Amino acid sequence: MKVKDHNYIIAFGKHLRSLRKKNKLSQERLANDADIPISQVGRIERGEVNTTLSTMRALSKALKIHITELFDFDND
Repeated sequence: MKVKDHNYIIAFGKHLRSLRKKNKLSQERLANDADIPISQVGRIERGEVNTTLSTMRALSKALKIHITELFDFDND
């Protein structure tokens, strides 16, 4: 994957996983609620893909959070 900051993509995925678990959702449930493939959730959480804004919007709606909360994580 060609991205400028692969570590940021990995940190984003870890943050998404923590938000999902905090909301007691399985990957399958989050995928269904966001209307995206379950495999996509796994790839995002593992930092394998640089996801799109429209997918992030769908994830934030499924998690019932403001989209900005998806970006509220430390990337050190």
